[in-house]
Amino acid sequence: MVFRMVGMGYRTIKTAIGAGLAIWIASLIELEFATFAAIIVIMCIETTKKRTLNTIKEKFFASLLSIIIGMLFFELLGYNPISFALFILLFVPILLRARIQNGFITSMVVVLHIYTVQEASLETFLNELYIILIGMGIAILVNSIMPSFKKNINKNMFEIGERFSVILYELAAYLRDNERQWDGKEIIEAEEIIHKSKSIVIQDVENHLFRAENKDYHYLQMRGDQLEILKKMVTIVHIISSSDLHVKQRGMLADFFEYVSQNVHSGDTIHSALERLENYEASIRETELPKTREEFEVRANLFYLNFEIKNYLTIKKKVFEVID
Repeated sequence: MVFRMVGMGYRTIKTAIGAGLAIWIASLIELEFATFAAIIVIMCIETTKKRTLNTIKEKFFASLLSIIIGMLFFELLGYNPISFALFILLFVPILLRARIQNGFITSMVVVLHIYTVQEASLETFLNELYIILIGMGIAILVNSIMPSFKKNINKNMFEIGERFSVILYELAAYLRDNERQWDGKEIIEAEEIIHKSKSIVIQDVENHLFRAENKDYHYLQMRGDQLEILKKMVTIVHIISSSDLHVKQRGMLADFFEYVSQNVHSGDTIHSALERLENYEASIRETELPKTREEFEVRANLFYLNFEIKNYLTIKKKVFEVID
């Protein structure tokens, strides 16, 4: 709590600890340019474990290449500004070809160390290698400690369900009373929470090195698809509510929407909901045909509304089957 108040997050704290630890270890074994170990830590720590490992992989191979090629290059052409400039012109295409260009800055610092000592020896090579290994090793170590996002994810999923419950209830209320007033803010709120939650879930997946996917992401994808259906249904309900004509199907569908709104969080009621919907459809087939154009239009829109709520439930059924 105190850290957040002063604007420090987990990444800042880990970077500070890692940088100090890297300098201490590099200085302890009396490495030259020991402070560079801290710079490597700072440059390698990312927001997730997977990103950190990818960054370290690129920087390690780029730095190793720069040591080997740099030593050969300077020994052949001399330690002077022109040879350093030529080295960059040669080295950048190699990094691009190997697809490790993100390690360019780290590799340049390593080469400048060689350029500064002006000695291509085993001692120089090992000094740079040890610094790199210390910095990257510390980065992996401190970044292995990651906060759990599960509590936030669960909280967000509950809030999404609450918004959906309100939306469905309001649709039911609109079908019963076309004078109903509702600003629809829950639709916007649900969309924002879904988008925010997906980012958190992706970050959580990247913090588990052997997890390719996440059940929570499937759930959020389902809610996103359902929200698009709810938006369509809002438009249809508005069209239906513009008519004062009350047909039997209107009240029946309103009752069904209210039932669904009360069971948004549960996956166990999907089959019973679909059965109720089938019973509703069967009762529609037994009713008389519309007698007026207005009744035909209202019932046609109700039929389309029935089609969309069925899609809404089917999406949930399929995703819950995958999750289970």
